[in-house]
Amino acid sequence: MSKFCLQCDDGTKLKLQTKDVTVEARGESCVVPKVTGWHCPVCGDIEYTDNDSSDRVWNAIEAMGEKAKARDAALLAHARKRLKLTQKQAAELTGGGHNAFSRYERGEAVPMRAVVNLFKILDKHPELIKELS
Repeated sequence: MSKFCLQCDDGTKLKLQTKDVTVEARGESCVVPKVTGWHCPVCGDIEYTDNDSSDRVWNAIEAMGEKAKARDAALLAHARKRLKLTQKQAAELTGGGHNAFSRYERGEAVPMRAVVNLFKILDKHPELIKELS
């Protein structure tokens, strides 16, 4: 039986196999061992043949998302404090509501990537805060 990759949509044949798969989410990555399914050798898409493999991959992705949320929350809190900004001032700087930064720092909300990137830059170059005021 032959299956073709629906993502590539160019006639790429899928391979039925069990192999370790590296998954990535929000800047984090991990290896999920022994994932069984139809694997695309070009784009990496997988058609799972069992619930266990699918569940383990999705659980890994969810765990990486939580890890990334905690990482970003800590980075935002550190940078904001280093810049001597209140949470309200930080939210105003990024165009968020008055409680936005509080929710980011508690891990209750996921900030836009641009907010995290801005505070990474400001943490390394605090003098640039004057350019944004």
